Amino acid sequence: MKNKTIIMFDMDGTLTESRQSFDCKTLQEALYQITNKSLHIGIITGSDEDYLKEQMGDFLSKSPSRYSTHLMPCNGTKYLQPPNFAHEDFKLTHDVSMKRKMGPENYRKLIQELILSQVDMSHEGVPLTGHFINCRGSIINWCPIGRNANTEEREKFMEIDRSINLRVRVIDELKEMLKQKGLLQHLTIKFGGDTSFDIYPKGWDKTYGLRHFYGWDIWFVGDRCYENGNDYEIYQACEKQAYVSTGPESTVGIINNILERIGSKK
Repeated sequence: MKNKTIIMFDMDGTLTESRQSFDCKTLQEALYQITNKSLHIGIITGSDEDYLKEQMGDFLSKSPSRYSTHLMPCNGTKYLQPPNFAHEDFKLTHDVSMKRKMGPENYRKLIQELILSQVDMSHEGVPLTGHFINCRGSIINWCPIGRNANTEEREKFMEIDRSINLRVRVIDELKEMLKQKGLLQHLTIKFGGDTSFDIYPKGWDKTYGLRHFYGWDIWFVGDRCYENGNDYEIYQACEKQAYVSTGPESTVGIINNILERIGSKK
C-alpha cells in the first residue's frame, strides 16, 4: 500500500454536471492520463452505487482506466474495489449500516420526523413532486421538493434558493427540529447536490473514504468545499493537496496541475 497515489474526485459538479451523465469528450482523456502514469482514481460521492454507475456509465464499463478506479458511494462508507479483468464488475468490500450505528429506535424516529417534517417549503413557486426520502443504508438523502423533480423543476427550485438562500434556512430549521427530538447529537446534515440534504452519523462525512487508503498519497478535487457542503471535511483534511472545481472543464485543468505537481516531486 505504501507509495501509491490516488486522486479522489467528487462526482456531481466535479466529474459530471449535477445529476447528468459523464461527458467522455470533456474528461476521459484527462482521467486516462492519471492511470497511464500508474496513479489511481477515486470517485467519492454522497450518491449510492446505482446513481454513481448510472452517471459514470461507459467510463466504468469500457475505459482502460476502470482497472485503477476505486468507487466510494455514500461518502466512502461503501467501497468497491476496481476489477482485474474485462468481464469483472467492481467488488463491494466495505459497507456499514446507519440503522445499526444509531440504533433501530433512533433511526425509526429520524425517518418519522422527516416524514412529518414541519420545515417550511411554502414559498411561492417551490415545486413538490415525489420520492422525498432515499435511504441508502449508511446515508439518508432528504429532498424537500422530491427526487422525482425534472430538470425544469430543479432549475426553478435552484433559482429560488439563489434568490432567498432557502436551503440555508431549511437546514437550520431541520437541525432545530432534530435537536428538539434529541437526534441532532448523533447526526451530520449537509447539502446533498442542488436540491437535497444528506443526513448521516457524525464522522461519516467524506473523510471516511480516506480510511481505505492508509499510507497513500491522497489528492482531492470537489466543488462543495464550503462549510455546509459535503466536500468540506475532506477538503480540509487533504489541505494543500485539495482543489475546488467549478465543473468538468475546470476539473480538466486541475488534473493537469496535479500531475505537474506530482511529477515535480519525483
